[in-house]
Amino acid sequence: MLRPGGHFAVSDVVTRGEIRPEIRRSVLAWVGCVAGALDEDEYRDKLARAGFVDIDIEPTRIYAAEDAREFLGANGLDASAVGDDIDGKFFSAFIRARKP
Repeated sequence: MLRPGGHFAVSDVVTRGEIRPEIRRSVLAWVGCVAGALDEDEYRDKLARAGFVDIDIEPTRIYAAEDAREFLGANGLDASAVGDDIDGKFFSAFIRARKP
C-alpha cells in the first residue's frame, strides 16, 4: 500500500504473448522464476486496477531460445523446434508505476 505520490518499482521476469504451458514451465525454471511470470498486459492491468498510473515496463534482457539451448535440451525440449515459442517472449524488466 502506497501513499499518494508513492512509487512502485520492481525487477521481474515478464512474458509477451501466448506461450505453450510446457515451454513456459521449462523457460521460467531456467530464468529463475519459481512462481510464474505475468504477461506484460496482465501486469499493466493489475497495476492499473490497483490504482497506479504512469505504468512502465522496461525490458532489461530479452531471452532467446539460443540462450537456453543446453537447459531446454536437458528438460526434453529442442531449442531449434521451440524457437518461435521462446524468442522475445520472456524478458527481465524493470516495472515502475506511480500512485496518484
